[in-house]
Amino acid sequence: MTLDKCSRESLLALTRSIGGSCIYYVHFGAAIICCLVLVFTVPLHSLPSPSVTHPPFIPSTNGTVKYMVRTVKSIWNMFWEGVQGSNNHCPCSEKNIEGSCLRRFLGLLDANFFNDKQIVEIEKGAKELSIPIIEANRRFVASENGGLHYPSPLIFNPNWDHQSIQPTNRRFNYPSNSGIQRPESEEDIAFMSVLELAELIKTKKITSQELTRIFLQRLKKYNPVLEAVITLTEELAHKQAKAADELLGQGVYLGPLHGIPYGLKDIISVPGYKTTWGSKTFKDQIIDTEAWVYKRLKAAGAVLVAKLVSGSLAYDDIWFGGRTRNPWNIEEFSTGSSAGPAASTSAGMVPFAIGSETAGSITYPAARCGVTALRPTFGTVGRTGVMSIAESLDKLGPFCRTAADCAVVLDIIRGNDPDDLSSRDVPIDDPFSIDITKLTVGYLEDAEMEVVHVLASKGVKMVPFQLNYTVDSAQGILNFTMDVEMLAHFDEWQRSGKDNEYEAQDQWPTELRRARIIPAVDYIQAQRARGKLINEVRDSFTVDAFIGNATDWEKVCVGNLVGLPVIVVPTGFTNISNPPPGGSKRRTTVTTGIYAPRHRDHISLALAMAYQSATNHHKKRPPINDLGPNDKILDPPTVIYPPRVLR
Repeated sequence: MTLDKCSRESLLALTRSIGGSCIYYVHFGAAIICCLVLVFTVPLHSLPSPSVTHPPFIPSTNGTVKYMVRTVKSIWNMFWEGVQGSNNHCPCSEKNIEGSCLRRFLGLLDANFFNDKQIVEIEKGAKELSIPIIEANRRFVASENGGLHYPSPLIFNPNWDHQSIQPTNRRFNYPSNSGIQRPESEEDIAFMSVLELAELIKTKKITSQELTRIFLQRLKKYNPVLEAVITLTEELAHKQAKAADELLGQGVYLGPLHGIPYGLKDIISVPGYKTTWGSKTFKDQIIDTEAWVYKRLKAAGAVLVAKLVSGSLAYDDIWFGGRTRNPWNIEEFSTGSSAGPAASTSAGMVPFAIGSETAGSITYPAARCGVTALRPTFGTVGRTGVMSIAESLDKLGPFCRTAADCAVVLDIIRGNDPDDLSSRDVPIDDPFSIDITKLTVGYLEDAEMEVVHVLASKGVKMVPFQLNYTVDSAQGILNFTMDVEMLAHFDEWQRSGKDNEYEAQDQWPTELRRARIIPAVDYIQAQRARGKLINEVRDSFTVDAFIGNATDWEKVCVGNLVGLPVIVVPTGFTNISNPPPGGSKRRTTVTTGIYAPRHRDHISLALAMAYQSATNHHKKRPPINDLGPNDKILDPPTVIYPPRVLR
């Protein structure tokens, strides 16, 4: 049954004419209906007795119904002929009902201020001009999903002072780890940092092929529990590991990532392997393009061992094969679409991984899984070959065990990507050479005070701080920006009805259907509001960095809209709520964020390294499925974390 979505407006149209013939016929028709109701609801025995003299128009009881039906039918035909004859000036005509529907639709766009003549002009212009242009543009650039081609020339620039950035190719001076010995246990090897493993490789105390075997075994062992891996790149890994060992045997050492295994979030394309975007509608997709970030890592000698889980189309932790769990508490899910990189790094399944963030997909899973992760300044890392949600928001960043590892990986993958107009050679200073005693660092009310005290003990000037701005809804701006840009990249997906097959209908399908009717005018207004937010944050950012909650949704929205870097740092653990009798090894992670101005990623990194040099939270190992003798996890878990909703 087709429902008339404009039924209310259509009904109102019937009474909008004043003094016209249509209103007469409507009222007359209503009177006829009332008569019908009265006639057929009055019991026949209530009619006057036949012995009483009747008026001429009252027949006998047996002929009453037939007579009334004939009379009413005759009157109804007269009424309908009158209505039909008045269509050319009656608001209940098809044309006026259609106009009412357009008026109601304009109300959904907050644009219900046009008169009837203007609405007719809008409809005519849309049919004759706008729709042909829309269809032509869609055929030209939007026949493929994912935004891999034809990026917008409208580029978001996070630079506050609008001055040209001076490119730099200077690389960081990595600290020496001389004297590192190879542990006897493969478990201990799996939880070494990148810089420690690099020293073992460089000094030939372990080979890349040995490391690759260790991490492939761990991926196979723990993935059934964590559901963090989409594709093992085993053949490629062995090939790259062998090549790394051969180069080293020839005296060629490519740097700290030489021979180091790692994983990529499965929105990053690698030729010969599926790039599923975590979605069952794309689960067999192969993109024969080397993503720019993969090229950088391959050139540095790193060894790709796995394509790791992305939440479906980079939304949350649900994907076509399941839902990724938190190694610190497998009753919980990992949250955030970089679920695989976070969980795999936390569980010692890879030494590091590359994830992405549009709105919380690095910060949330890093915090939940208790790993160190960096969301860099927007534009720091090129995105060619990566599924796009929002060109003005998407960022790639590393998940690691330590802040020093994050610095190393960032140094390798940063730089100008010629096919990504948003990327640039950002002048990031060497975080290993920053004198933190010259920094003034603010702390918000929700900052982890241990971080504040540790940094103060190392000579950093710590001051209370508050970030001030007047924008009413940072989330509103973020949603308009993200959803409209996402829909531009998945227009064909929605039009073809593939969104009906999506793993979680309350996520992208709902948001993108809503985005379909966001006017271009209001998208631009949102960007103007975003510009005002950026200026206010710039003026309020009176410190070199600040400490605050990394998963507060307001900070996530503001940080991504402005393009701020933040590093997530583990700061401790608490017991789970309602542990079983006898206790459990499961824990709840505690983290904080260290935020810096745009292009000052090195400050966040330097402060995080200083904090980790005095603490060991980042060195703790999760229990994964070694929970204790009395601790069992239900499947599915009883702890359910709802997806992000518009607030």
